[in-house]
Amino acid sequence: MTMGNYLHSLRQRRRKRLAHSYAQQHMGDQRVAVIGLGRFGSSLARELMRRGWDVLGIDESERLVQRNSDFLTHSAVADCTDQEVLRQLGVPDFASAVVAIGSDVEASILVTTNLLEFDIPNVWAKAISRQHGQILERLGAHHVVLPEHEMGERVAHLVTGRMLDFIEFDDDYALVKTVAPEIATGVPLGVSAVRSKFGVTVVGIKRPGQDFTYATAETVIEQGDVIVVTGKTAAVEAFAELS
Repeated sequence: MTMGNYLHSLRQRRRKRLAHSYAQQHMGDQRVAVIGLGRFGSSLARELMRRGWDVLGIDESERLVQRNSDFLTHSAVADCTDQEVLRQLGVPDFASAVVAIGSDVEASILVTTNLLEFDIPNVWAKAISRQHGQILERLGAHHVVLPEHEMGERVAHLVTGRMLDFIEFDDDYALVKTVAPEIATGVPLGVSAVRSKFGVTVVGIKRPGQDFTYATAETVIEQGDVIVVTGKTAAVEAFAELS
């Protein structure tokens, strides 16, 4: 299996778990344990705090914990490969936990196993390779992310195409921000028939100096407008290349 296919399969499995995740996140428990406070873990923890979540940040490194302690709800220097340590920190009572450990694959696997044995409803685990991700999935991790690979895939689309942004939501479906191609300008979207001709849907439009707004069948795209389109990945890629 290629890395691209593996990433697609991960996204597809994530979608099947969204209903469960949504239910957990809307039951009032907005606490999460982030284990590993390197670049990924600390960035994630900061964003969760910004969104109003209570975050317990844990790392073996006293330096990393001290660096992040001021903005975390709680923090601790601890070895989370030890189940008893996790119990003492109250982690089994959390509805969500993230294993953000970097290059120590063995520690990542052990911590993920511990969390799963506590029956934590939402266990997210960072993987640093396809093989690592497959192991975490086989263990039963509810969500596996490969941040470096997924960001690399996204940037590759921006470098090699004429896209201003690219997000792939699920297997073979994407959203792209691009400068409107001339072929779609000058007439209402309903007349230009972008959807039937190119297999994409224009969902948003931004004129220079203005905010983004929804696109309708009556919207007339002008030269220089930035648009947001959705559709099959190959279709939106091809459409963006017309710019």
